[in-house]
Amino acid sequence: MSPSRASVPVVVPATPSGWTYQATLYLWGTSLTGDVGVRNLPTSHVNVGFSDILNNLNGAFMGSFLAKNGDWMLLADLIWADIGADKTLNVANNPRLSYSQKLTIASGIAGYRLPVSTPNFDVYATAGFRYQRLTADMTLTSGLVPLAAGGSETKEWLDPIVGFAATYRVNERWFVNALADIGGFGVGSELTTQGFLSVGYFWTPQVSSALGYRVLYTDYRSVSGPNSDFRYDVTIHGPFASIAYHF
Repeated sequence: MSPSRASVPVVVPATPSGWTYQATLYLWGTSLTGDVGVRNLPTSHVNVGFSDILNNLNGAFMGSFLAKNGDWMLLADLIWADIGADKTLNVANNPRLSYSQKLTIASGIAGYRLPVSTPNFDVYATAGFRYQRLTADMTLTSGLVPLAAGGSETKEWLDPIVGFAATYRVNERWFVNALADIGGFGVGSELTTQGFLSVGYFWTPQVSSALGYRVLYTDYRSVSGPNSDFRYDVTIHGPFASIAYHF
C-alpha cells in the first residue's frame, strides 16, 4: 500500500491528569421581576430593568472558581449585590414603591462526567447547594397624601440542588458552556432553578472570555408571626460577560 493510501490512526485527546483550575470574574446585567412582600405590607409586583438597577447599584461582586480532575469537577460561585429602585405602581392612586435589597447567593456543586461524553463534549451530572441571604426594604407611599408604610426583613436559606453542566469545544479556540439546576423542594425555598448558556473564546491558553445569558428563579416564603410574613417570588435574568484565568 502506498504511503498516500495508508490509514492514519485517530488520536483521541487524553483526559488531563491532575487538577486544573479556572478563576472567573463576570458582570451580570440583571433585570428583576416578580412578587415581593415584607411584613404586613401587601405583596407587590416588581419589574426592574437593568438600566434601573444600574442607576441604583451601590456595589456588586460576581465570581466563580472551577476545579477539575479526571472525571470530577467542583464549582463554587458567589454573587453579592446591593441594589434598589423606585417605581410608580399602575394601580388606584398611583402609589410609589421604593424597594431595595442586599443579596448574597453562594453556590457549590460537585459533578461527575457521564459516559455519554466525547473528546470534544463533556457532560457532568451535578449536585450541591445554593445559599441565599436577602435583606429587603420596602416603602409604599400614597399617591394622594404624604403617608408611607414601610418594612424591612432579612432572611437566609439553604437549598439542595441537582442538575447538569456541559462544555462543547468547537475547536482549540471556541467553546460553549451550559449549566442548569433545580432545587429547593421545600427544604429552604419552595423552588429554585437556574440556567445559563454562554459562548467563549480562548485568547491564550491561560485567558478566555465569554458572553451568555443567565436566569435564576426563586420562590421563597417565610411566616414566623402575624407581622413577619416574607414573600419572595422573583426571577433574576440578563446577559453576562466574563473573563477567566486557567491554570
